[in-house]
Amino acid sequence: MKEEHVHRSRAPELMRRTHSVVTPGNHDGVHLGHRALINAAKRTADAHGWQTLAMCFEPHPTAVLAPERAPVLITDMNRRVEILKGAGCDDVVVLPFDSEFSKMTPDQFVQRVLLDACDAKGVVVGPDFHFGHKRSGNIVTLRQWGQQEGFSVELVEPVMFEGDAVSSTRLRRILSEDGNVEDAAVMMTRVHETTGLIVQGDQRGRELGFPTANLEVGPLLLPKDGVYAVVARLLDETGSPLLHGVANLGNRPTFGAGRSVEVHLFGFDGDLYGKRMRVGFVARIRGESKFDGLEALREQIDRDCDQAKNALQQRNPDLVRWI
Repeated sequence: MKEEHVHRSRAPELMRRTHSVVTPGNHDGVHLGHRALINAAKRTADAHGWQTLAMCFEPHPTAVLAPERAPVLITDMNRRVEILKGAGCDDVVVLPFDSEFSKMTPDQFVQRVLLDACDAKGVVVGPDFHFGHKRSGNIVTLRQWGQQEGFSVELVEPVMFEGDAVSSTRLRRILSEDGNVEDAAVMMTRVHETTGLIVQGDQRGRELGFPTANLEVGPLLLPKDGVYAVVARLLDETGSPLLHGVANLGNRPTFGAGRSVEVHLFGFDGDLYGKRMRVGFVARIRGESKFDGLEALREQIDRDCDQAKNALQQRNPDLVRWI
């Protein structure tokens, strides 16, 4: 899928001339909760002939206000915009968040951002929505402004999954602590992914009979170290087919070779160096282990491939459509 160009404005001033229903937030991961907000905004927007607009902030506000607590992002902004548009947004406004922006009062946020920048006729938020300096604005404040300025405010309750609310924080926890890519895929309606440049590795996989693509990835969230069934697609080739494979994330303890993201693609024979590849994590096969020798490792990789192929045969096609 083609990556969207992201428009970032240094000042949220008169960027739009079209009435919109806006849902502001970080939208990291674009999960079921975010989609519920988008769907609600779209219902109102479509009924009036307005646009459905998502608003994001970059960098994540916590990275500015409390860097030591800043979360590892699930999706970078270019990818987030692409997925938000695919989920039903007509447009996405990305506002740079810095110390000056953080000092906006709630009144200034409504006037400068919602009204001037977004031409909002409706605002859709979740129950924990706060805005303005020190998060001093809330739903009550927003509704008061809506009555005064003539925009509606709709509150959407959290989406629940297995007894708990779907959230970006929950996604980060189950991915990084448990490697639970299966539940993450349900909550995001797509498999968790990473994208990177394929670089030359130490070629031990080839010696073992399982050549791997070594991925140089950015500072985004990866699942817990281990072995995963994956789908992949080369991003620099138009119409690139969906590939199946198995990936190892971790420190390669058998060799003491350091951290890596290695992907073995089933039945693939070709030069991948210098190409960008997106990898989606379909199922966790096992944790990372140290083996006594090459033969024991080779036998385990063979079993991993069989398990990964079985898991990929049972995959839900809808969950890999974004790769």
